[in-house]
Amino acid sequence: MPTRTVIHTEQAPAAIGPYSQGIHTGNLIFTAGQIPIDPATGKMIEGSFEDQVHRVLRNLEGILTAAGTSLDRVVKFTVFVTDLKNFSILNQVFAQYFQEAPPARSAVQVSALPLGAEVEIEAIAVVD
Repeated sequence: MPTRTVIHTEQAPAAIGPYSQGIHTGNLIFTAGQIPIDPATGKMIEGSFEDQVHRVLRNLEGILTAAGTSLDRVVKFTVFVTDLKNFSILNQVFAQYFQEAPPARSAVQVSALPLGAEVEIEAIAVVD
């Protein structure tokens, strides 16, 4: 049976509940959903939807780096947004990070996210 290792890093916001930033099991990393909290301040960033997506991806990058992998090794993202009208902006930001062979992705609209965030993203990545 594969071991289960908790991932924790200061490069992503501390959990705001009883969960881990990420879990490493086998050759997979599962991240908790990340919202646009600045890990340095512990507060939500101010800015546009685009700014929020960039912050979330940097938070995920911090967790994945701590786990020994990277955004390039993500196989699946699940994206939660409070308004699907921002879908084209989401695509524009993702295109900056994933120009070739982007990972699988789902995006769903939800009625609300923690702390009033407009976007939350979770990831599954492989690690060698």
